Amino acid sequence: MKRHLLPLALTLLATSAMAKDRATFRHTPSQDEERPVVVDATVGPQGSDFALRLRFQKPPFGQECGTRCANATLLLDTDANPRSGLKISDKAPENGADLAIIIQGTRDMSGASSDNYLRVKVRRLPDGVRTVDEGELIAELDHRRDPERIHIDDNTVFLLIDASDNLPSGRKVRVVYHPPGAKALQATIPGMLSGSANRGKVMIFRRGGWGKARQVQTEGK
Repeated sequence: MKRHLLPLALTLLATSAMAKDRATFRHTPSQDEERPVVVDATVGPQGSDFALRLRFQKPPFGQECGTRCANATLLLDTDANPRSGLKISDKAPENGADLAIIIQGTRDMSGASSDNYLRVKVRRLPDGVRTVDEGELIAELDHRRDPERIHIDDNTVFLLIDASDNLPSGRKVRVVYHPPGAKALQATIPGMLSGSANRGKVMIFRRGGWGKARQVQTEGK
């Protein structure tokens, strides 16, 4: 069945004081979209990490999505250089990406009963690779065992991704999110050489969710 996609919108926070330090994507999926997809994403540098707040239109993992859970990828061109990193085709907006962040709702079948969880894979994309899968896996996170890096709040996922692993650096970073069946959304945020990451302006986890994640981990021991 042919899908009719609703209009997409890319909103950059251009008028606020935080506009220089973070970017927000907003996407409206089609009503018949089966998988959970990112409908609101905020990305910015935070210390030596990239901080992300991703809201899905429905739970990204669990019984509700069954076998059709989240499988979303955000790409970071960490030196804003389209000539390095990923090379898909001549005009692909993904060209130049140096880091891929893949968020997947999945199921652990290793125990007596299945356990639903959120997995995040981080791949470094060397110059000239043609697909994300060709990139080097540098981290694999699990919301059950990495609460200092992943926090879940209903349909919202908070992430801290380490950016210190020999990634290309620049004063700007280009962020690309390509929703299924739609055009790629792009934005630019300060890079690790801009100084913004260490000035304390971008603190996605300053209040609420991040502190709550640590409390939950402590109480669960």
